[in-house]
Amino acid sequence: MKNWLVGALAISTLTAIGGAAYAQDEESTNRVNAETDWSVFVEDDPTQCWVVSTPSETVNTRDGRVVAVNRGEILMFVSFWPSAERLGEVSFTGGYPFADGSTVSVDIGDTTFELFTEGEMAWAASGADDQRIITAMKRGASAVLTARSARGTQTQDTFSLLGFTAAVEDAETRCAG
Repeated sequence: MKNWLVGALAISTLTAIGGAAYAQDEESTNRVNAETDWSVFVEDDPTQCWVVSTPSETVNTRDGRVVAVNRGEILMFVSFWPSAERLGEVSFTGGYPFADGSTVSVDIGDTTFELFTEGEMAWAASGADDQRIITAMKRGASAVLTARSARGTQTQDTFSLLGFTAAVEDAETRCAG
């Protein structure tokens, strides 16, 4: 079920943002706010709120050398699912299938967190881990996510945290009840 919900978020988000620049989709969008490098989205029935950003920098390496690779959308989310009592769930899609059994390292300042992977998605192991990551994101300037693809490529995606606090607090307020 978790994959379906995050997949729905990604599809809705990709409809409304393009590449690294945030642009309104002329047909329809559920983006309700933008705070510097983070956008806020709301979906009804059931109510879901999330913030999302694209990386400000991406480096792909294989055998220690920088390589060009084709990747899908690279997005970092914090989601609120009130009906499922999941509030503040951190997730990441790297735009490729992760290596089986691998984890994603999240470096924020001097603190490192780990996300578990399944297919093209990664999540924190628990709600407590989600909250620790969100607290670090509110205090930090950037989040660097390092992962390994099923093909052995190491990826390093840097997300600016400018606007994160305002965006995540907005989404949390919108999904409070």
